[in-house]
Amino acid sequence: MNARDGKALATTDSKTARAGQGAWTLTQGTLSPGLASAARQRKLHVGHFAFMRSVVEGLDPRESWERYFRIEGEATDQRTVRATIAWIREEFALAAKRQDRFGTARLVRIDATRIADPAFELPTLEAFAEEQGLEDERQAVQIAAYEARYSRETQRLRRRAKLIARQFEALRWLEGLVAQSPKAGDAVAAWLNPTLACHLEAADIFTLAQLTERINGVGRRWYAGIKALGQGKAQRIFQWLQDVANTQHASIELQLGRHVAMPRSKLFPHELNAVVAPATAIRPLEKFIVPAELDGSHGLYRRPQAQCLLKASNDYQAILAWLRSKHGLTLDQKAHLKVRRRQRDTGVEQGLDWLRSLSHTQRAYRKEAERFLLWAITHKGKALSSMSNEDCIEYRDFLADPQPRSRWCGDRGRERWSPLWRPFEGPLSASAQRHAVTILKNLYGFLVDQNYLMGNPWSAVGVPRTGGPKVNAGRSFSLAQWAFIEGQLKMLPASSAHQRLVFGLHVLYATGLRLGEVVAATVDDMQWVEYPADASDASDDQPMEGWLLRVIGKGQKEREVPLPTEVVGELARYLVSRGLDADPEDIGNQGAFLLGKASDAAERAPGLSTGQPFDPRQGIAATTFYDQIKGFFADCASVLRGQGDAKGAERFTKASTHWMRHAHASHAIASGMPIEIAQQNLGHASLATTTVYVTTEKRRRMKAVEAFWKG
Repeated sequence: MNARDGKALATTDSKTARAGQGAWTLTQGTLSPGLASAARQRKLHVGHFAFMRSVVEGLDPRESWERYFRIEGEATDQRTVRATIAWIREEFALAAKRQDRFGTARLVRIDATRIADPAFELPTLEAFAEEQGLEDERQAVQIAAYEARYSRETQRLRRRAKLIARQFEALRWLEGLVAQSPKAGDAVAAWLNPTLACHLEAADIFTLAQLTERINGVGRRWYAGIKALGQGKAQRIFQWLQDVANTQHASIELQLGRHVAMPRSKLFPHELNAVVAPATAIRPLEKFIVPAELDGSHGLYRRPQAQCLLKASNDYQAILAWLRSKHGLTLDQKAHLKVRRRQRDTGVEQGLDWLRSLSHTQRAYRKEAERFLLWAITHKGKALSSMSNEDCIEYRDFLADPQPRSRWCGDRGRERWSPLWRPFEGPLSASAQRHAVTILKNLYGFLVDQNYLMGNPWSAVGVPRTGGPKVNAGRSFSLAQWAFIEGQLKMLPASSAHQRLVFGLHVLYATGLRLGEVVAATVDDMQWVEYPADASDASDDQPMEGWLLRVIGKGQKEREVPLPTEVVGELARYLVSRGLDADPEDIGNQGAFLLGKASDAAERAPGLSTGQPFDPRQGIAATTFYDQIKGFFADCASVLRGQGDAKGAERFTKASTHWMRHAHASHAIASGMPIEIAQQNLGHASLATTTVYVTTEKRRRMKAVEAFWKG
């Protein structure tokens, strides 16, 4: 290559680099400072070099792009491809300059396709001679004519071949110098394009280890809740991480579980349990390994095993015995739970499987015992049976601010098999602290009663005073808001799910049932009753008949709640829509839940169908109905927001299923229902709890103050 050619190449190089940088700058031109910062942090891996070899050689880059860079976007987006190529060249050049190899820096910026078209091929001498009619001429004449015709192209191809060879050599040198493998502690911004990295960082995912933990911890729909990250982008990230995990240098922290690629309905409990191994670390109770020296078999305050009324020989076993002593699920509730899990259950209960079938009470008690056990072992390094009053006071204070947050706190709703599970969501309120201490007093009181411990260290621990009643009657709907709800329900399009929503909301409003109570109710729990007239009351001289619903509430306490005739009429129509008989007592309806699965789900969402035959009697999970009601309230909030009622929209955004229970109590008592009857319907153990809903006196006081002020 002569000096003139070198100058021409340098000029071409400069123009190409400026053009490439312009494309990259154009891509970044609308990016925020955070995105630009993320772009500057990016690292190079062997895929960058493999991709650039195909670019240097002049091959179609789509195949290499799909293999190495699909995470950047689709290969059909030529703007993204060109910008990425320009960025890689610039990174190569900067790496060479850091080694004082300025010639190499200029070399890797050159686009060889500007010298000669890689798709252009010279004809053979025979084909050229035939085309020019020189078949009968001497070969020397043919060669001379060939060179005269193609001398310029031949020279350009030679120059290009030499340039490619030099660039390949430069790439080999650079690869050994700067190519890296992704590590668990690397920032997501180091490996993903700036836009993707910023979306993940906005969701508090800053490293590849956190990204892997998120995917393993949530499963197939790990991207749900991350703004601007849809299924397509999530799939590209997942595929890239899988490729990284399959390399020989990948760390265990970047390994993705098999469960991630499978639908949740196809996973068995043992497959989910295998995601996180048992350990002496922050783990759920069933996966927590208590070290032998801290298991309490020789606790400071243990009574002799021979005098103990429990078979438990250590603290862990004692906690399990305490949990078993609480009211658990009934046989019917266990059967219902088993039906719901039939696709994901082996049907054989082993070891601690019973901890998956706890009542609400048992789950609440397990949570507090679990938290205290984890804190005692991992933080204090003491057995539960060695905890003193001072230790208990320290734990009470810890509840107000569990630190470090990253170790103790996580998002609400993370399931117990997930690596994202944590015992706390954040600091506990005063009432939650009081609740936790009360339960732990109960635990230690049980152990003292059973002669397992010689005393209760929690008995002298004070708890924060809570102001106001435990029940927040303000989390309710006004009569006008309930009328608005009724109006919105009438506007819903016809579907089985909407019919269930309408009937379910009416049941909640008419009875004040809890969410768990209404989803557990079946037609078998309904009873037709007839009562004669009350002879002692002249104003009540008519017989009474109607329906009662038997409910199993908190603490496995049974109560009967009247069902209004109109609501039972709605139930009849709803049963018919599911293919059942309108009469709740019909023999064909036996075992049918009041709230059933959507009968038209297969037609409306064929992609979600499991292929199982529809059972019109089958019930739904509490979470299913909860999510449906929350979604409806969110739609109500949107309507109110559009009408300019920001305050009303905010209330509907916060509303949950329990607001229906409060609305029932407030409206029923305001309409004249005797408070003791409301107490029985709601299942309150104390009349004082029900009196929270009595607003008459408060209304009179407020009205009197307003009148006083107006003078």
